[in-house]
Amino acid sequence: MTGWTLTPDTTVGEIAERLPGSTEVFRRAGIGFCCGGGESLATACAHQARDLGAVMTELQTLLARAAHQPPAETDALIDHILIRFHDIHREELDWLIPLAQKVETVHGDHDEAPLGLTEALVALASGLDSHMQKEEQVLFPMMRAGGHPMIAHPIAAMRSEHDEVDQLLGNVRRITRDLTLPEGACRSWTALYTGLDKFATDLAAHVALEDNVLFARFQPA
Repeated sequence: MTGWTLTPDTTVGEIAERLPGSTEVFRRAGIGFCCGGGESLATACAHQARDLGAVMTELQTLLARAAHQPPAETDALIDHILIRFHDIHREELDWLIPLAQKVETVHGDHDEAPLGLTEALVALASGLDSHMQKEEQVLFPMMRAGGHPMIAHPIAAMRSEHDEVDQLLGNVRRITRDLTLPEGACRSWTALYTGLDKFATDLAAHVALEDNVLFARFQPA
């Protein structure tokens, strides 16, 4: 991202091409980035009655994340993953699950109630925790030791489990209509979907860091 500046006058198409994750921001905002990619960000936000400042904040967050280089040393990278992702995923699911149960109980008769969300989150938490324990107890110690002749096998298994976790998260998105709040949603419902959105973003970053950076260090090019 060196030498590139994001401004309200930058075209949507250029942002989509240069900034990973920006297309998801545009999708949520209803901003077209294919045929309408020639518009400036400011014009596109105005056409969709979107808050330019809010969209810029989301994109700047992505830009900062893209500019951040993961630790070069493997032990430090593993420590980063454990603290930044493993610990935080567990902490967040600990309060997201009871909050989902509360929303289902209180608003179960609402047409857009996320019925089945608690069960879906429990399944996600169980699958993700099992996956992370395998990394913590088996794969990461192997990596800290400098590798192992058979390390490709647990790496392949962890990559496969990443896909399984993504499917579990997809079920959460389906139940919540892609985390779309109904009009007049209460604070609990809003906090639930806001927390789930942050969790999903973190999980995607977690998986990408492992698949594309950490695991790649132990596999032939």
